[in-house]
Amino acid sequence: MSELSNASIKVPVTRYRNGIFSTGEDLVVREVPVTVFLNNHEFVTMVCSPCNLKEMAVGFLYSEGIVQRPEDLKLIDADLDNRVIRVETTKDLLPDERFVKRLVTTSCTQGGPSLYFFNNAIKVVPITTDIKISPREILFLCDEVEKNSPIFRATGGSHCAALCVAGEIVVIYEDIGRHNAVDRISGRCLLENITMSNKLLVFSGRVSSEILIKTAKMGIPLIAARSAPTELAVSLAKEFGITIVGFIRKERLNIYSHVSRVVEDN
Repeated sequence: MSELSNASIKVPVTRYRNGIFSTGEDLVVREVPVTVFLNNHEFVTMVCSPCNLKEMAVGFLYSEGIVQRPEDLKLIDADLDNRVIRVETTKDLLPDERFVKRLVTTSCTQGGPSLYFFNNAIKVVPITTDIKISPREILFLCDEVEKNSPIFRATGGSHCAALCVAGEIVVIYEDIGRHNAVDRISGRCLLENITMSNKLLVFSGRVSSEILIKTAKMGIPLIAARSAPTELAVSLAKEFGITIVGFIRKERLNIYSHVSRVVEDN
C-alpha cells in the first residue's frame, strides 16, 4: 500500500458549486491513535497519520531526551494493525522516572507541559553552526516541498516537514500534526546517522515555541516556514541561535532572527 493510500480514505460528500448541490466522494486524510510502549510500560498515545510510525516514535523519544543516539535503542516494533509501537532502550528507563505522564498527544499539541519549561532532561545548547542560503534558494525549496507533499495535495489535510540542503530535499514527511512530521525527521536521521546541523528545516505550519525547541534539539540552524512564528518562538530562536524565515510566499519572505544566514541572491 502506498503512503498516500494508507494515509487517506474516500468519504461521501455533498458539494455545492454555483448554486447546485451534488453528491460524490472526497479524499480525506486519516487520523488514528497510536500508543507507544517504552520498556513495556505505556508512555504516550499519539494521534497521527498511520505511516512511518517507527520514525515518529524514535523522533518523539529523541525530542524528549530519552534517546540520543542509535545505540540507545534495543528494539523498535511498530504494529499498525493494533496501533501500538513498542520501544526498548539499552537503559532500563521507566517513563515515570524522569518524565511527566502523558495521557494523549493530539495532532497539534504535544500534551503535557512544554519540554523547555519542565522536561529539561537535555538542555538546549545554542547553535553556532553557520550555513548560508539565499532567498531564491529558500523559495525554491518551499516549492519543491509542496510539490513532494502528495497527501496534502490530495486532501489538503496534512502538514509537511522536510530536511534540506540548498537545492535538494534530503528527508521529507507528512502527517496530520506539525509535531509528528518534525519528529519523523529526527527519528529518521537518528536511525540512519544523517547529520542535521548543516541543513535547514522547511516546514508547512506555524512555528510555535515547541516546534522551535524541537528544531534546536535537532541542532538545525535555520527553519523556513510557510506560516508565521509566535513571539515566544522568535525570542527562543534568538537565544538558541536559530534563524526563522516565515510567511514564505511567491517572491517574498520574512526573516525574524539571525538574519546573517540569509544572503543576497547571486
